[in-house]
Amino acid sequence: MANKLWEKNFEVNAEIERFTVGRDREMDLYLAKYDVLGSMAHITMLESIGLIGKDELPLLLKELKNIYDICERGEFLIEDGVEDVHSQVELMLTRQLGDMGKKIHSGRSRNDQVLVDLKLFTRHELMEVADLVKVLFDELIQKSNQFKDVLMPGYTHLQVAMPSSFGLWFGAYAESLTDDMLFLQAAYKMTNRNPLGSAAGYGSSFPLNRQMTTDLLGFDTMDYNVVYAQMGRGKTERNVGFALATIAGTLAKLAFDACLFNSQNFSFVKLPKECTTGSSIMPHKKNPDVFELIRAKCNKLQALPQQVTLIMNNLPVGYFRDLQIIKEVFLPAFGELKDCLQMTAYIINKIEVREDILDNPMYDPMFSVETVNKLASEGLPFRDAYKQVGLAIEAGLFRPDKNIHHTHEGSIGNLCNDRIQALMTNVLEGFAFEKAKDAERRLLA
Repeated sequence: MANKLWEKNFEVNAEIERFTVGRDREMDLYLAKYDVLGSMAHITMLESIGLIGKDELPLLLKELKNIYDICERGEFLIEDGVEDVHSQVELMLTRQLGDMGKKIHSGRSRNDQVLVDLKLFTRHELMEVADLVKVLFDELIQKSNQFKDVLMPGYTHLQVAMPSSFGLWFGAYAESLTDDMLFLQAAYKMTNRNPLGSAAGYGSSFPLNRQMTTDLLGFDTMDYNVVYAQMGRGKTERNVGFALATIAGTLAKLAFDACLFNSQNFSFVKLPKECTTGSSIMPHKKNPDVFELIRAKCNKLQALPQQVTLIMNNLPVGYFRDLQIIKEVFLPAFGELKDCLQMTAYIINKIEVREDILDNPMYDPMFSVETVNKLASEGLPFRDAYKQVGLAIEAGLFRPDKNIHHTHEGSIGNLCNDRIQALMTNVLEGFAFEKAKDAERRLLA
C-alpha cells in the first residue's frame, strides 16, 4: 500500500478510512487531467525559482503529458490503497522518474491543489455548457422565426387569455437563455482566478511566482489573498450552482409547457416519436418521457446551490473535510445539465407545430381584448367597450376578428429576434474563452 502524504507510523482503521475517503476516488476521476495541468504549471514555476533543476523539468513535463494523455483516453485509474488523484499522479511520476517525482509537491498543499483542479474543471465545463446553451438558443430562434405568424392561445391562470404565437413562445425561451448566460458568464469570471500558491490557506515561505502560474494556466487573475483563496472553496461551487440552476429553471419550464401542449387536451405540438414511449396496456398512449425526465433532472439541479450552501454554511475560515462532500453533488451536475441541453435542442429541432389551432371556436373569446381595444380606439370609453364585449360573449353573440395587428417591440408582429440574437452574441463575447484555451494548448504543446 502506498503511503499517504499525511500518514504517520500507524494504520488507520479500515472502516474509518472507508468512511472518510467516501466517494472521493470516484469524484477525483473528474479532476485527473486538470490535476496534471496544474502540476505542469506549478513545476514550470518551481524551476524558475530554483526548486527544480533545469535538467529535471523537461523529464517531469514529458511524463506529466503522458499521464494527461492517459486521462484523455479515459484510462486513468486511482489504484487501491492510493488516497486521491494527487497521490496517484505523484506515484506514477515516481515510478518513472524516481525521487524526482516527489519534488512536484514543493510549495503547495493538497488544499490549493484541489482548488486549482476544481477551478480548471469548472472552467472547462462552463465552456461546454455555454456552447450547448447557444445550440439550443439557435434552435429556438430558428423555430420562432419559422412559426412567427402561427397564432396560439396565451394563458393566465391556465385560462384562455389573449392571442399569442409560436414565434413568441419559442422566442421567449431564447431570450430567457440570454439572461441565464449572464449568470453563467459571472460564474465563469469568478471561477477563472488562480488559487495556486495559497498552499494550506496561509501562503508559503518559498518565493513562489503566483503571476507565472496564473499566466501559464490562462486565468484572468489570481485569488490574491491566500486566506480568501481557501475561503473560495465552496463559494465558487455555490455561485456556479446558481448559474446552472437558472439554466435548469428555463429548461424545466419549457419541458412542462411542451408536455402540456403535447397532450390531447391541447394538441398544439407533436413531439418526435423517438422521444415518447407507449403504455403497457393502453395502445393509444404517447408519453413525453424525455421532456418529463428533463423536467425532473432540471428541478433537481435547481437544488444544487442550496445543497452546497447547506454543506458549507456554518464553516469558519480554513479548510474542513466537510468540503469533500460538495464534490459529490457538484461534479456530476455538469453532465446532467449538458445531457438535458442536448436532449432539449434535439426535440426543439424535431418538434411539429399545429397551425390550425384557432379554427376551434372555443378559442374565440381570446380575441375579446382586441375587439375592446378596437372600440376604444374608435372613441368608445374603455370601460363601456369592455362591458359591451362582455355582454356579447355571455349572450353567445361575440364574433372575433382574428386579423390582429401588434406592432410594438417584442409583440406578435415585431418579435425583435435580431436584437435577442445580438444580446446573446454580446454575452458570449464577454466570456473571452480563447485566453484559457490558448494557455492550455501552449502548456501541452
